[in-house]
Amino acid sequence: PGIQAELGGYKKQLAKTYLTDKEVTDKLVKEAYDRMKKDVRVAHILIGTPRGSDDTLAAYKEADSLYNVLTAGADFANLAKSVSEDKQSSVNGGDIGFITAMQVVYPFETEAYQTPIGKFSKPVRTLYGYHIIKKLDERAARGEIQVSQIMVGVQKSAGKEGEAKSKDRIDSVLVMLKKGEKFESLVEKYSEDKFSKNTQGTLASFAVGQMVPEFEDAAFGLKNPGDMTEPVRTEFGYHIIRLIKKTPVRPFDTIKTELTRKVEKDGRIDIARRLYTEKIKQKVNFKEDVSALEELIAAIPDTNLRNGLFNASDYKRFNKRIFEMTGVTFTQSDFANYIEQYTKGKIYGQKESTLRSLYKNYTDKAIYDFQENKLLDENEEYRNLLTEYRDGIMLFELTDKTVWSKASIDTTGLQQFYEKNKEKYIWQPAIKGVVYKTVDESYAKKLVMELNNPNNKTPDEVAKAVNGDGSQGFVTFESGKYEKSRFPVGTKLVAGKHAAYFKNKDESYTLVDVKEVFDTPTQKTLSEAKGYVVSEYQEYLEKQWLAELENKYPVVVNQETLKAMIR
Repeated sequence: PGIQAELGGYKKQLAKTYLTDKEVTDKLVKEAYDRMKKDVRVAHILIGTPRGSDDTLAAYKEADSLYNVLTAGADFANLAKSVSEDKQSSVNGGDIGFITAMQVVYPFETEAYQTPIGKFSKPVRTLYGYHIIKKLDERAARGEIQVSQIMVGVQKSAGKEGEAKSKDRIDSVLVMLKKGEKFESLVEKYSEDKFSKNTQGTLASFAVGQMVPEFEDAAFGLKNPGDMTEPVRTEFGYHIIRLIKKTPVRPFDTIKTELTRKVEKDGRIDIARRLYTEKIKQKVNFKEDVSALEELIAAIPDTNLRNGLFNASDYKRFNKRIFEMTGVTFTQSDFANYIEQYTKGKIYGQKESTLRSLYKNYTDKAIYDFQENKLLDENEEYRNLLTEYRDGIMLFELTDKTVWSKASIDTTGLQQFYEKNKEKYIWQPAIKGVVYKTVDESYAKKLVMELNNPNNKTPDEVAKAVNGDGSQGFVTFESGKYEKSRFPVGTKLVAGKHAAYFKNKDESYTLVDVKEVFDTPTQKTLSEAKGYVVSEYQEYLEKQWLAELENKYPVVVNQETLKAMIR
């Protein structure tokens, strides 16, 4: 059942790729890429419509009247401030800054790119309402950038005194950076951005329109990796930004697959699906009886939708054909059953628009289900991919049952394998102790002092004493048994003493507090060697299983055919 469910899910997902107009999809992908090569700055005026409502006439009339006012010479920014329902941008005269492809809904994006600089569009419908869009500027795309930051927040409630304290704090951090202190260490000590503090200040790569303008402009203004800004003020506080890398828009061939996946998840793919649906309708000789649909809609009381109750059994007598394809008839009662199944009997909204939307879903589903079943017969690529995936998950399941999981749960077999091969699992000369790691040498020196402090009895107490009340990441530790070869040659490891600290490749420092020393090789217990034993037991089980399969199903190569192929 598990394999069937997984295969069914994959089949549905894979089919979506093939149930669109490929030619149209390719054009949408290329269009998106061409738009990615430009950033456009736009402002808009939004007249909203209720989500899910088809009653948009009043909103359209209002947007159209505003368009006429603008055409007569009214100032766009002033009008946006007074009437736009996008409260975030209205305070800026409707200005939303620079955007690029795949960042806003498709109809908005299209109008933003097609409108000339300095001009405004006619009202454009999106799921949010009607927009009048003005293009303010355009430029070559900035691409993507990755930076790290140190951020000191400013509490609005703290007033001018709080502002001054935050500015002094960020200025002192900049002085330390200019004196050569490590950026990562200062992030740990001073940065107040909880999201980037655990990544040494590093942020995920971002593109135009994804950060507040002040931060974005300062970041993209940096030229070379390692360059840093002066403190930058944003609504969140003060930032020192350091450039890690800039990535220009990549060549189309290198980004096509990734961009295709994005387009397939974006609303614009509906264009390709609509065209595909129309093609399939012609192919399957789709016919519908509009009067039968109207009869059913009229028979469903408005109260059903107000109360959220719908029972398909109330419409069993409605058996007129509502549509048909390839000779298969779908009746009014079939549609009623779909409504109950899809909504689980709880249906709300304006009757006409809700039921017509459900009807469209129903016809689309019937067409897609029909074509999905035909894919296996008609599309070799789809058939091969599905077969390959099915074989893969079956092989995985069988291998997991025979090898991987068995090695973990077969405790008797694992113990026997360990006993037969225990001479392989040997501790070379080793120590038992505590291995401390510090972010830099200053904390390594503090660590030595606290290890020599008799008041600190446990590793937790030592680490707490060094870290203080703030972050506990300056000094970390782990306890266990370690082979001497793990540490640099010449490290003096004496029981009851801590060794001298040493520097690591990542600029951190390590110090070993030795509890016991084992100068000669000792046997590892199964528990100590379990990771190695399980891995080798899996390998043993796999070889044993393959040998059984080869014995049961011998492979015979037809040498004559092989030689003919080589020629």
